[in-house]
Amino acid sequence: MSYVFGLHAVTALLERSPERLRALYVQRGRRDQRMGALVEAARARGIRVEAADKRWLDRRAEGSHQGVLADCHDLALSDEKDLEARWPTMTRPVLFLVLDGISDPRNLGACLRSANAAGVDAVLLPRRRSAPLNAAALKTAAGGAEDLLLVEVANLARRLEWLKDQGIWVVGTAADAVDSWTQADVAGNCAIVLGGEGGGMRALTRKTCDQLVRLPMRGSVQSLNVSVAAGILLFEAVRQRGL
Repeated sequence: MSYVFGLHAVTALLERSPERLRALYVQRGRRDQRMGALVEAARARGIRVEAADKRWLDRRAEGSHQGVLADCHDLALSDEKDLEARWPTMTRPVLFLVLDGISDPRNLGACLRSANAAGVDAVLLPRRRSAPLNAAALKTAAGGAEDLLLVEVANLARRLEWLKDQGIWVVGTAADAVDSWTQADVAGNCAIVLGGEGGGMRALTRKTCDQLVRLPMRGSVQSLNVSVAAGILLFEAVRQRGL
């Protein structure tokens, strides 16, 4: 069991995956229109709604809960067999996002939000080197995680080789890359790979990429937050596809 909190995240969960909800807890005394609509929608779906003190909610939420918290089943990740089964039915050109070792759940959630907005077909996450898809990640994703195909991968380099065998161009990000991000070839079937905070992609992941690109830093900072970099590259793919 896990918690999802925040008006936007809980509303998205209720609309897209109501079967995951066990109960909805609403801060005692909240009577605004948006909260009322959320409570009404939950009750219409047969979901139990209970009033709770703010301090009770504070203890269970890993951030600003905005007066609402849902007790729900965990969001299930797909496996590699499911990815392979779905592959023939995906609309071309496909766009994948591969996250190699994101450690902060909020960064993971922000990446998933950008992936949803850009129409990503699947997000690949390594089984052993990824932040948990917990309440903080889902809150940051703001409802974007529920619509995505999230695939847990046992061996990332091996799965990238499989993608390449299917005709997918694999583009990774590296500070020392020769090509700029505007030179990324992301108009066709492609997978955009980003490494974890600080260390970036692992050496084997980097070696597997077809192309490496960089985001030039003009100021005093040496790098962008991984979720910002993900958004830039994903929407470069959107631009190149004329969408």
